[in-house]
Amino acid sequence: MNTPSHAIVNLALLVDQQPEAILPIAFGAVLPDVPMFIMYFWARGICRQCERQIWRETYWNPFWQTINHSFHSIPLAAIAAIGAHFAGWQLAELLFLSAILHSLGDLPIHNHDAHRHFLPFSHFRFISPLSYWDPRHHGRIVSLVEKLLVLAATLYIFPMLDSWLARGLLVTVNLAYLSGYFYRAISQSCVEAKIQNEAG
Repeated sequence: MNTPSHAIVNLALLVDQQPEAILPIAFGAVLPDVPMFIMYFWARGICRQCERQIWRETYWNPFWQTINHSFHSIPLAAIAAIGAHFAGWQLAELLFLSAILHSLGDLPIHNHDAHRHFLPFSHFRFISPLSYWDPRHHGRIVSLVEKLLVLAATLYIFPMLDSWLARGLLVTVNLAYLSGYFYRAISQSCVEAKIQNEAG
């Protein structure tokens, strides 16, 4: 799933009429993807790499892969959630539960780019027949399902939000999905990089 989708769907699943929990849940939903954003802005902004190099080489660098997969680790997030629970830190617990939901949401829709979700106990990668972006693995259908989920989640949580900024962000994300912006931006660059990678 695209990162904004994780945040919106997780809010619908976890917020449960608790306005004070919105930020921790949203941050937890985004947290697993933070290393990818850092990698991208470092490669693009500092190293001046092109999109092709970023997604064909830098993203697959063992250093970045290990960090990225560690942030998607279900056991590590579960340990943190259990620790927060026994410490009585309810908002921190929701943050890590949201991170777990992110990883569970990724499991069925990542193909060749699957994460090692069970680090440090296993390097197993579940290679799903589905992809959230690759049209060769039903990416267009998965993208449509994702858009519908985000729309349904938006309709559910919209009345709970008091901030017009938060409501505006929800509307903006849904408009971006309706326009196909996220799907085109990801699929075009990633498919091109994958084809070139397979070609040698």
